[in-house]
Amino acid sequence: MIDLKKYEVWFVTGSQHLYGSETLKKVAEHSKEIAAFLDKSGEIPVKVVFKPVMKTPDEITCLCIEANTAKNCIGLITWCHTFSPSKMWINGLKILQKPILHLHTQYNRDLPWNEIDMDFMNLNQAAHGDREHGFIMTRMRIARKVVVGHWQEGEVQERIGVWMRAAAGWHDFQTMKIARFGDNMREVAVTEGDKVEAQIQFGLSVNGYGVGDIVKIINGVRESAIDNLVQEYGETYQIAADGKKNGPFHQNLRYQARIELGIRKFLEEGGFKGFTTTFEDLHGLAQLPGLASQRLMDAGYGFGAEGDWKHAALVRAMKVMGAGLKGGCSFMEDYTYHLDPKGMKVLGAHMLEICPSISDGKPRLEVHPLGIGGKEAPARLVFNVPSGPAINASLIDMGNRFRMIVNSVDCVKPDAALPNLPIARAIWVPQPDLKVGAASWIYAGGAHHTAFSQQVTAEFIEDFSEMAGIEYIHIGRDTRIPDLKRELRSNEVYYMLSGKRFI
Repeated sequence: MIDLKKYEVWFVTGSQHLYGSETLKKVAEHSKEIAAFLDKSGEIPVKVVFKPVMKTPDEITCLCIEANTAKNCIGLITWCHTFSPSKMWINGLKILQKPILHLHTQYNRDLPWNEIDMDFMNLNQAAHGDREHGFIMTRMRIARKVVVGHWQEGEVQERIGVWMRAAAGWHDFQTMKIARFGDNMREVAVTEGDKVEAQIQFGLSVNGYGVGDIVKIINGVRESAIDNLVQEYGETYQIAADGKKNGPFHQNLRYQARIELGIRKFLEEGGFKGFTTTFEDLHGLAQLPGLASQRLMDAGYGFGAEGDWKHAALVRAMKVMGAGLKGGCSFMEDYTYHLDPKGMKVLGAHMLEICPSISDGKPRLEVHPLGIGGKEAPARLVFNVPSGPAINASLIDMGNRFRMIVNSVDCVKPDAALPNLPIARAIWVPQPDLKVGAASWIYAGGAHHTAFSQQVTAEFIEDFSEMAGIEYIHIGRDTRIPDLKRELRSNEVYYMLSGKRFI
C-alpha cells in the first residue's frame, strides 16, 4: 500500500554565468555524479532526479513552478557548487510549495594541498556560496533542513534519507482523507479539534460517516470471502483453540473478518487512508472492531480510537515515513504505570487496537469479553513489543496552532508474563525518566493517545513538523522541566507575534 519509490526529490545546483562555460560544464558533471550517487544509496528511499544547473532568475522561477505541479516531486535538494547570487532565487522561493533540504557539501572531500590554484578555488566555492544561499532563505523565513558534510559520508546520506521520508509523509498528509465512523467519545476534549483548520493548513480532509454506512457493507460480505480471510488468519497467527473451527468463539473470529472486509472495502472505494471508531457508537455492529482495526493498520491505514482523527492521520503519516524500515508503527495509549522507585515504567496499550507491525514474534489470536460497551466478545491479536528505542508522538490542537509533542522512550521486556492481560501491550521507560517525562508531557498538553513507532526517530517528526508548520516539542534525555516550561512560554509569544494563521 505504501510505495516510496514512486516519489522524486529533485537535485538542484546553483551557479551563475560569471564563471564561463567550462566551469559550468564541470559544475553540471559534478552535480550529476552526486545526484546519481545519492539515487543509488541504500539510505535514500526515493528517486533522486538531477536538474540542470540554475544560472538565472528565470530558470529558478520556472523550476519552482514545475516542482509545484509535478505530482511525484516531494521536495528539492539545493546546493551551490559555486557562488549563486541569492537575489536570483527570490521569486522562485516565494512561490515554491515543496520542502527544501539545503545540502552544504562540496564535490571534493579533501583539499589538493600541493596542486590547489585559483581555477580550483573558482570552481569549488560552496563554503561561501551556500552561505549566500542560506541567507536568502533565512531572510525569507523559509523552513528547511540543513545537512553539512561530504556527500559520500554515511551520516550525510542517512540524514538526507530521514528528511526524504518526512517529505513523503508530508506529501501523503496533504491529500489524506480520514473516515470518522461515529463521532467523538463523549465529553473528551483532546481527541477533538478544528477539522476545517486542519484542512486549510495541511490539506487533511476529515469527514464523519454514520456507523450504518459501514454496517450495510459489513453485513453484505460473502461467506466465501470470510472463509479465505480466516484461512489467512490461521497461516499468519497462532489461533487460540476456542477460536478455531468448531470452537465456541469461532463465529466471533469470523465476525471480525467480516468487519475487516467491510471497512477495507469502504476505505478503498472512498480513497481513504485512515479511519476512526468509537465504542460509544457501535449501533448495528455486534463487536467493536478489534482484530479488524489491527490488521488494517498493519496494511498501512491510519487509525484512531474514540473518534481521534488527528492520531489516525499521524499514524498513517508515520507509517509512510517508516515504510521499509525495521520495526513498525501503531496507534497507542499510555494506559497504566509501574511506579516502583527502582524502575518506573509505562504499560502502553489500548482496549484492542494495537498494530501487529510492532509485535515481538508471531501474535496470538484470541477472543475475550471486552468488559465495556455491552457487545459480543471481540477477536484481537495479543503480543508484546520488542525491547529497543521508540518514540511516542502526539498531535494536539492548541486553539491558535497545532502542536507536535514527541517523547523518546526505551522499550523493555515485561517483568512477568501478563497471563491475564489479553491485549497487545508495550512496556517502556520514558526519557529522561518517568517522572520528568510524564510531567513534561502533561505541561505540554500531550494527548493520552499517541502514534508509537520503532521505525522513525524524533528527527523524522521534527522535519515533518517543520514542513507542515507545526510547533514541535521534544522530550528526551536532556529534558529539564524548567527549560521545557520556558520553551512553552516562549512559543506562546512567538506564535502570537509571528503572523501565523490563527484559528
